[in-house]
Order: sequence, then C-alpha cells, then structure tokens
Amino acid sequence: MEQSPPFEQSRPLPPYRAVLAVDAKGFTDLPGCTHENVSRTIHRLVGDAMRDAGLDAEWSSPDFYGPTGDGLAVGLPTRILPYLVHPFPAMLQHRLDDHRRQHPGEEPLRLRVSLHVGPLPTDSAAVGQGGNGTARNETHRLLDSGVVKSALTEAKPRITLVAMIVSDRVFHDVISAGYSGLHPDHFVDVEARVEGKAFVQRAWLHLPTPSGAWPVGRTNEAEPASESQSPPGLAHRPSQQPVGTNYGQVVGSGTVHGGMHQSFGGNPLGSRS
Repeated sequence: MEQSPPFEQSRPLPPYRAVLAVDAKGFTDLPGCTHENVSRTIHRLVGDAMRDAGLDAEWSSPDFYGPTGDGLAVGLPTRILPYLVHPFPAMLQHRLDDHRRQHPGEEPLRLRVSLHVGPLPTDSAAVGQGGNGTARNETHRLLDSGVVKSALTEAKPRITLVAMIVSDRVFHDVISAGYSGLHPDHFVDVEARVEGKAFVQRAWLHLPTPSGAWPVGRTNEAEPASESQSPPGLAHRPSQQPVGTNYGQVVGSGTVHGGMHQSFGGNPLGSRS
C-alpha cells in the first residue's frame, strides 16, 4: 500500500529492534577467490558465538537478516540486548581465537561489531527481509567509524580479534542501567565519525580481550568516565540524544508493549543455566 510522504500524516511506529552488525577487518585486501569462503566462515563463527551465548533461537529466527559479503546485519528482539552486550562479544572472541589456532599459517580473522536499537519495519511476506530505516543505517555507520577501526588496527593482531562499538542509546538503556553483565567502565566513551559521511555520534567502545595501547581513540570532548573523575552516581552523563519513546518490550514475534526494561524471572531465555 502506498504511503503518504513523511510529516503529512501519522502512521504506526514499527517495533523497536536490536540491530547487530559485523564485518571483517581487511576483507577487501584478500584475494577475490577467498571471499566466499571467508563470508561463510564469518556467518558460521557468529552463529556459533550466538549459540554459545544462549541465543540459538533468536539467531535461527531473526526479525531480518542481511549478508554484506564481509559480514552481516541482523535484527533481533530488544529483550536480548543485554546478552548481545555480554557474553556474545566474549564468545565471538573465543570462537575467533579457536579458528586462529586451527589455521596457524593464515592471518587471523578479526571482526568489528556494532550494536544499536530503534524502530524498524519488517516484511511479513518475506520473512528475514526488510528492517530498513535510520537505526539500521546508524548501526552500519558505527561499524564503519574510524574509532572502532583504529581500535582493532592498534591492538595486537593475534590477541584482540573483536572490537565492539555500541550506540549511546544501548549504553544508557542497557549497560549503565545494569542489565548487562559488564560494568560501564568496561567501555570507553568515544566520538564515532565516518570519513566522507555526515555522521557524528557519541558511542562506547569495548574490547573483550584488549591489548596494545588500550584505550584508544578518545577525544577531548568525550573523555572516559571513571570513579576518580566523578562520584559513582555521576560517572556517566545522561544521553543528550533525544529518544522520544521507550524502546519497547518485545513479545512473541516483535510487537512492542510498554517499556523495554523488564525483570526476568528464572531462566530468561530458556537455555541458560
């Protein structure tokens, strides 16, 4: 059905979804004949890490999925955002390290990961497709930002195999709110910019296994928070990015009802011990 132009008529807000994007460092430098095999390897290792994190069901039935050659973008329910923050990156680091050990003569496969959240539509007639919108675009911009690329480049290539950048929204709603298994001080406050693009956002950088000159990429305007700089309750400034709505609690296939922050009773994903 044809829609009216923006700003002329109200329309339903799509459900909020977690958006996870992954791509490989140095993919375009590889011989073209290896690209298909590397793409399959990335998909397999990310899937293995998702299953290791207890997210097999969500990985098997995503809201949308888009391969990008050197990586992927996937839409997932917002209720699992804490587990995409932790332990998924650590599980991915572990899987990549195993892969490195099994292929000692090859350059290690190293991945950048970005995580964001926002309202995104999906196509009920084409399961797994759709998911186009601002939140997905911003997820890819975070993934392409210089600060996360620099973090992976400056770290030791056989030690740090994953660099993760999360949006300010995810940081404040999930991490500093205490829903993930990581403390806010595991993240570095950074300014995400993409060369040649009109994109500048505050974001937060995390290395599951840091090495080299870590942390890197800080700006004068976005110094990392620490207990020595401010009292514990004031260490992380409230987001200056307007939200305008709660992110939504995903129920069933993704319908939004009320606020995202829900308290889980017992085993939240059915597969955790």
